[in-house]
Amino acid sequence: MPYNRPALSTLMERVIADIETQLPNTDARLPYSNLNVLAMVMAGASYSMYGYLAYIHKQILPDTADAEHLERHASIWGITRKAASYATGNLDFTGIDGAVIPESTQLQRSDGVEFFTTAEGTIASGTAAVAVRCQEAGAIGNASTGAKFSLVSPLENVDTEALADASSLVGGEDTETDDSLRARIMERIQEPPHGGNANDYKAWAKEIAGVTRAWVFPSQNGIGTVGVAFVMDDNEGSIIPSAQEVQTVQDHVDEQRPVTADVTVFAPTAVALDLSITLSPNTSTVQSAVEAELNDLLKREAEPGGTIKISHIREAISIAAGEDDHTLTSPTADVTHDTGEIAVLGTVTWS
Repeated sequence: MPYNRPALSTLMERVIADIETQLPNTDARLPYSNLNVLAMVMAGASYSMYGYLAYIHKQILPDTADAEHLERHASIWGITRKAASYATGNLDFTGIDGAVIPESTQLQRSDGVEFFTTAEGTIASGTAAVAVRCQEAGAIGNASTGAKFSLVSPLENVDTEALADASSLVGGEDTETDDSLRARIMERIQEPPHGGNANDYKAWAKEIAGVTRAWVFPSQNGIGTVGVAFVMDDNEGSIIPSAQEVQTVQDHVDEQRPVTADVTVFAPTAVALDLSITLSPNTSTVQSAVEAELNDLLKREAEPGGTIKISHIREAISIAAGEDDHTLTSPTADVTHDTGEIAVLGTVTWS
């Protein structure tokens, strides 16, 4: 039977009853009397202690612990919170041939976020691709191809504006959330290491900042080989990792894997799941709620080579806030993907 923290009023009644039992012919309920004040003080103190006990109870187990104690639980299991990482990439500078962009040159994105070059570059054939890094750790540093950056201080014979190149700026991840850390602790407890089984590879991949889901494919390229695919659900634009992010996970897994294993880390191929839905009421608010539920469904069930069941799609639409009725026109059956392909939400056509 669960223990419930007594309410303040209940504690007050208990103290008053105890006082009147121990001191017959007294009235501890009399307002502003010494006994009534004493009862209020004792009840308040007891209520505070019960509250602290309730707090301690939450911290005992990792599934309910707050941030500080959650990290202590994690440290016991050899897990550390993933720190924020810096976005990196290349910027395309333009100017007169021979002009030099020095290392540590400061730039500012159009939204005010600051970056600096991590190598020296020289203009050739009118352009130079120069490596840069964000000053601030976190997803705020990521930038898509064509994002505009301006020199904080002008450089001779170099145009003041630079653009993110085709590879964009990636790798910026926020500090791991409590929910993500909690999930990894629970996985470590429930699925202890086994010297290189499938769960170990998943855990190693998810130790890298930004990795949220991972899948393992034993003997993918023959006996002794292992394939590891992963996605980054919190990335803006696409959950599919970049080549740089894949290499980061590859390097980390190579440090952990058994020496006899030949591991290939790869990014799955995104396949858009397009839908046609007749929705009632067909408002922008309900549409947004449906899309949120569909994205949540894909986050739970989409995997490389997996199948998205049409009944689950219909269920996701039905539970969206504000939905009264709907007809799913397309797809009309379960959606199955080839090996290495993963479903992502595509275009939703509303009617």
